[in-house]
Amino acid sequence: MDIGLTVGDDLDRLAASPTRFDFCELGVGEPTLVPGEIDPDRLDDALAGRDLLVHLPYSQRLASYVPEVNDAIVDYQRRLLEAAGDLGAEKAVLHATSADRDDTEFREVAADQLRRVADAGREAGVEVVVENVGHQHAGLQLSVLGDIARETDTPVCFDLGHAYMEGDNKAIKRFLRSHGDRISHLHCHDARRRGDTHLPVGAGEVDYGLVESELGDFDGTVALEVFTDDETLLLDSAERVADRLGVDF
Repeated sequence: MDIGLTVGDDLDRLAASPTRFDFCELGVGEPTLVPGEIDPDRLDDALAGRDLLVHLPYSQRLASYVPEVNDAIVDYQRRLLEAAGDLGAEKAVLHATSADRDDTEFREVAADQLRRVADAGREAGVEVVVENVGHQHAGLQLSVLGDIARETDTPVCFDLGHAYMEGDNKAIKRFLRSHGDRISHLHCHDARRRGDTHLPVGAGEVDYGLVESELGDFDGTVALEVFTDDETLLLDSAERVADRLGVDF
């Protein structure tokens, strides 16, 4: 199991991040960091031997009501995935968002879009992992995400803090029990119901005991998504998660 770190879309921040982590998850896409324009040598220097994962654009909806727009979304994600594959990225995180998450008939469109993007990733040699963002207005609910991920055979990036914000620790437990087998990548941070998410692990209300009890044989990748550059806090969070998963860090 590899434990890594999300670093946003800044190569300088990537270079300054602790090299003890196995990989870094780099945000890509317009307007700040376009993969086709990244200097591979500069990226290699910044990675300092760590592996590369990427996070596809945060604000790009996965599905719209307009077929031509949906085609353009897939083409855009394909371009990013091909460039990310050329840079050696192993996985790409994709937000599960939709023009209308409450329209049950529209969920088939969202599922088809997810299938198309995941297929584009496979063609580029990059594993697309779809992330739960149901706490946001456009984010598909956890139950819907689990169903369409299984329907489309797409691996999941399970964000514990996001799941807590959507439905408390009960939602985390339900998803892990129903769809834990689909999880390939974890985003780990802490959160509190008052809304201050992406805290160091242990500083909030997320029950990481559920990771231990429900994902005891997890062998995917784990990315800390703690919004701080404090190395002590980052390493402490990594050690806490590693302890829950029964691995060394």
